[in-house]
Amino acid sequence: MTYNVYMPVRCISGENAVVENSAYLAGLGKKCLIVTGRSGAKRSGALADAETALKKENIGFEIYDGIGENPLISSCFEAGKKARECAAEFILGIGGGSAQDASKAVAFFATNPGFAPADIYRKNEGNPPLPVALIGTTAGTGSEVTAVAVLTNDETGIKKSIKGDDCYAAVSYCDPKYTRSLPYNFTVSTALDAFEHAVEGFFTEKCEGSVRIYAERAIPQIYECLVALSKSGTVDEALREPLYYGSVLAGLVINTCGTAFPHPLGYVLTENFGTPHGTACAAFFAPFIDRCVEFSPVKAEKFFELTDDINTVKSVISSLVKTDNVKISPEQAHEFSRRWENAIPGNFTASPGSLTREEAEKLIVF
Repeated sequence: MTYNVYMPVRCISGENAVVENSAYLAGLGKKCLIVTGRSGAKRSGALADAETALKKENIGFEIYDGIGENPLISSCFEAGKKARECAAEFILGIGGGSAQDASKAVAFFATNPGFAPADIYRKNEGNPPLPVALIGTTAGTGSEVTAVAVLTNDETGIKKSIKGDDCYAAVSYCDPKYTRSLPYNFTVSTALDAFEHAVEGFFTEKCEGSVRIYAERAIPQIYECLVALSKSGTVDEALREPLYYGSVLAGLVINTCGTAFPHPLGYVLTENFGTPHGTACAAFFAPFIDRCVEFSPVKAEKFFELTDDINTVKSVISSLVKTDNVKISPEQAHEFSRRWENAIPGNFTASPGSLTREEAEKLIVF
């Protein structure tokens, strides 16, 4: 058995990690652009801590707060232009997966003034990006430790990833306290996303060795929190830390293993019905785990040891997935599936038993 792992991000975790470890920012430059959304970074306290840390290290900064959910490449392009105008030497992304993913794209736009927005998908033809530091404020995407950024094309409305070793952050600050301001529904959706990362990655062939250790730690840790969220309908603050660190562990899993078919299928729900990303992916948990039982029975047995029996796990996840507004006829599903007409996503082939376009088309009928 062989397996390859590469994870060069310096992760600094714990209460007050940002302010107490500000020296790592000083090593990235003397001026930065903070990339964030409209309110989450402020509400969580992460922006205030970042400003304190930057001032402590005599680092100048400006703020771009125009990143929304499912970040648009146009917003990243605009922020890259601002980074050049303020002579930023590094990017500091603060927020959930949207702000963190956007920051990775902004870093490329900042060093490539000749790029048009859509050129981010041919980043390998340009200059290397600025260094990136990240501060996570949600327990979901694991973007803190991955070499991937998911962006939305303004013209098509379709989500597509950029990836590569040049998409890693130089340093990521992982402090669960920033997730305390998140409401119940947002906490649930991001927790579902983290769970999907751990589960989908676990069932790929790449999940062996040390990466499998991460998966086998993340799966029960996040699942126990999902059970609690399902039963209570509220967020016990004691869940914040295991959820956040569980999401980072799950990020370490997908950084090597990638995701399986629930992710590209979930994009259809997010793009067309506004379904939150984590919820959209978890909407396909049941058919995914059924295929895992059929095509990967040994790992499936271990998965149920880590969680519950199959019917209980399905019940817990389905109780948290709200897709009442999603209505997709077979005819609409056929049209949506055209995105996979010329190329089957790696997420399909990485899934146990693989997945064809025709099978995916049937799964997205709601």
